Amino acid sequence: MSRHLGWIVSLIVLGVLLLLVMVQVDRQWQRLTGMEDLMREQSQDLRTLRTSLQRLERELAAGDFALGRGERPSADFPAAFERARQATEAPDYAQGGWLVRAFATGLATLTPFVSSDAYAAEVQSYVMESLLQRNPDTLEWEGLLARSWAFSDDGMVLTFRLRPGLRFSDGEALTAHDVAFTFRFVMDERIAAPRSRAYLEKLESVEALDDLTVVFTFAEPYFNALQLAGGLEVLPEHFYSRYLDDPETFNQSRGILLGSGPYRLANPLTWTPDSGRVELERNPRYWGPVDPPFERLVWRVIQNDSARLTTFRNGEIDVYGARPREYARLRDDEALRERAEAHEYMSPTAGYAYVAWNQERDGQPTRFADRRVRLAMSYLTDVARVIDEVMLGYAEPAVSPFSPRSEQHDPQHTPIPYDVERAQALLAEAGYRERNRDGVLVNEAGEPFSFDLVFFQENEDTQRMVLFLRDIYARAGIELRPRPTEWSVMLDLLNRKDFDAITLAWTSGVETDIFQMFHSSQAVAGGDNFINFRHPELDRAIEAARGEVDEEARMALWREAERILYEEQPYTFLMRRQTLAFIDRRIQNLEQTQLGLNLGAIPIEIYVPAERQRYGR
Repeated sequence: MSRHLGWIVSLIVLGVLLLLVMVQVDRQWQRLTGMEDLMREQSQDLRTLRTSLQRLERELAAGDFALGRGERPSADFPAAFERARQATEAPDYAQGGWLVRAFATGLATLTPFVSSDAYAAEVQSYVMESLLQRNPDTLEWEGLLARSWAFSDDGMVLTFRLRPGLRFSDGEALTAHDVAFTFRFVMDERIAAPRSRAYLEKLESVEALDDLTVVFTFAEPYFNALQLAGGLEVLPEHFYSRYLDDPETFNQSRGILLGSGPYRLANPLTWTPDSGRVELERNPRYWGPVDPPFERLVWRVIQNDSARLTTFRNGEIDVYGARPREYARLRDDEALRERAEAHEYMSPTAGYAYVAWNQERDGQPTRFADRRVRLAMSYLTDVARVIDEVMLGYAEPAVSPFSPRSEQHDPQHTPIPYDVERAQALLAEAGYRERNRDGVLVNEAGEPFSFDLVFFQENEDTQRMVLFLRDIYARAGIELRPRPTEWSVMLDLLNRKDFDAITLAWTSGVETDIFQMFHSSQAVAGGDNFINFRHPELDRAIEAARGEVDEEARMALWREAERILYEEQPYTFLMRRQTLAFIDRRIQNLEQTQLGLNLGAIPIEIYVPAERQRYGR
């Protein structure tokens, strides 16, 4: 018996030893594979370096490029990196560490131009780059990939001169041909990018004259021409051109992302939403004169508000966006304040929340196609109480898509007041009355006024607001059926325009172009006019404003567009929220700018001192 037991023990030991050997061999194989990849990248870098040196020799021999009238050359040191450079002069500045944030929703895709949400855009901003960017202090445009730029005398042609030595994160050179390719790629109808095509439709062509010179020709005058051309995020032709032969793979992809920015995905092809996080590594080939400070950027998907707070308290994420109801309490929490700094402000470019009323489903008009009904719903929406009771005063009423501090806004348009009597009169005109003495509004066919309101299920403030609206609408005889929904499902409903009403928010900017949201031409599948709002007079005002280069005349046209929106109420405009954030005190060099807090500024201006850095979370 003991002899058999000995054999069994020996076999077990032998099996364990074999397993350990196999694990060790697997690890060695992984190391060899990693070394092979590294050697391949280094070989590519050497080839790219030789090509860059040859190109630089040709540039020096040819002399500098002269664009002529209106040329805006940047200095030898790119001005776009000046704030980042200044940060490196701080006594405690250090490179390294991770910056970890959280997303409140899961991402459907990171693939550029296919994605449609702000979270994907945030990740892409660290991976992809454009020709120009705004100075956060002056709001003037500065060259990023572009070294200089100039308009033709008639303003219809915009020529950019790129910086020499630009590279994508895989080592391939970035040239003017990639810029021209990006335009061709997006404008290809087989690519599922209707939003981007709508934005770029003012362009007639984009042509590369040589490796460093690219020319944008406009089909007609456009007030935002410099932003349109200079803000185009450049795709590498060698990487994305394959998808012109297989566009459906690109359209259905979840993480095809490669660019020239300071960070990159470890694999530009394999990210999927089920990973529950996005992780970017520092781009070892970044062309910029200031190296990005963090070793990694990480976003964890934590959809529950309470779970995000717990994760922040545990020091597992660096930033927490607080809900109004908890902000005051957390601000007085000594343990939290010891490790985190509170930031409370209204961003200069704060977006707005709204309820959107779908005016057409299955080819048939809905009750919300009637202007009187939409206006009545705005009168029934007590925005002041929502701000007071749900947001606890940490918001301001939204009147239109335009910021109240913008010249686009006409001060005579004030927030629509809560007025039940006025709302009931409008609804009566539209045929909705109480006919059965039960307090329920019905139309002439006896159908009750009831509708579904779609909202993101994980946002507690939105849920509280929807329940509040349900109660005040019910008192007016209208049934609101709350429809809490996952984010991916919401995006699908928007694309298919399959909803009664939906509450969301739009981001904003220095000057807001409302073409994509409200122009009739954008009421197409996948377009941002997902409520099927069509108004020829508004279309003309938008078109005129976009084509007007004189600022004073353009602002008058935007105010005319605002008047129409104010009278038509395709959305019930709700509010602009203040940012209420707690940020770990280890994050240094945080500043308020004309574009808001510089937490997400690129080139990155913030850093963590060496003794406070964290790794491997």
